[in-house]
This record gives sequence, C-alpha cells and structure tokens, in this order.
Amino acid sequence: MNMEDEKKKKEETIEKEEIQKKEEAASNQEAPKQTEVEMVSIPLKDYAEQLEKLDELAKQRDEFSEGWMRERADFANYRKRAARDEEINRQNIRIDILRKYLDIHDDIELAIKHMPDNIKNDGWVDGIFLIQQKLANLLKGEGLEPISSEVGSEFDPTMHEAISHEENPDLENGKIIETVQQGYKIGDRVVRPSRVRVAK
Repeated sequence: MNMEDEKKKKEETIEKEEIQKKEEAASNQEAPKQTEVEMVSIPLKDYAEQLEKLDELAKQRDEFSEGWMRERADFANYRKRAARDEEINRQNIRIDILRKYLDIHDDIELAIKHMPDNIKNDGWVDGIFLIQQKLANLLKGEGLEPISSEVGSEFDPTMHEAISHEENPDLENGKIIETVQQGYKIGDRVVRPSRVRVAK
C-alpha cells in the first residue's frame, strides 16, 4: 500500500467517526432522558400532617361550595322579591290613577243627581250622560267593581268607612243606613272604601 492509499483510508475513517459522533449527538438530543422514579419514604408524622391538610382543604372546598349555593339561592330570592315589588308598584300606580278618575266620575254623578228639572230635556244633557257612561265603562274595563253597601247590610270596616254613627229605630246596631259615597275595589283590594252612615 502506498502512502496515498493510507492517507485516504485515514481520512475516510475520520469522516466516518465524525458522522457517527454527529448521529449519536443528534439521537441523544431527540430522545429525552429517562429518569428513574425513586421511592421516597415519608415519616408517619409528616404523612399525618399531609392528611390533615387535605382534610382542611376539603372542608374549605365544602364551605365555599355551600356559600356559593347560599348566595345563588339568595340571588334567586332577590329576583323574585324584586319582581313582586315591581308588580306591587305597578298596581299602586294604576290604583292612584283610577282614584283620580273616580273623583271625576263622582263629580259627574253629583252634577247629574242635582240637575234642575227644567234642563233635563236639553240636548247637551244627553252628552253629559254619555260622558258619564263612557267613564263608567272605562273604570269597569280596568277591573273596578262597586263595593256592596246596601241599606240594611252589615258594616264591614275592611270595605266601608263610617262617617257617622246614628240612632235608627228601623235598623239594628252596625247596619248601614245610607251610602254617602260609593266605594270601589279591584279583586280583593279596596281602591276606595264606601263612605257610609251606620246605625248604633
């Protein structure tokens, strides 16, 4: 063998070794190193402390969960209460408006009641009767009902307002003598009590 051949072989061997080293380095980088899991022994005292901490954390979790559930229930109750309050406010506003219409209705009825006989046949009086009827229909359409307060019926303090107590030989104590102003209600709710004179 000549020198040149030896030189070439040496170079080839060096190249092969370098390529092999590069491949090994690349494979070492690609494959993660596997670590061995060591068994660790924990003293019994430390183990008990860890269990206590876990129990404490579980209790805190339960307390937070219960607190969250309570808050959720409180919020649901708040929403129901707010909706109920809103409905009550809406009804109160409606009743306040109806009371104002009742005053107008009373004035028209009073005017008709005290109308002189000599103008009852005038044409414009028919217009007054029509207005009174329209207003009565409007109030009825809103659910307004007259409160029963007939002569001789029992006085009911939840429905009637006594403006006087008078001796009356024809009626027993606590009976209505006369209705001075008609009262009205919507369902079970009194909008305005009937103003009455009561026998004693």
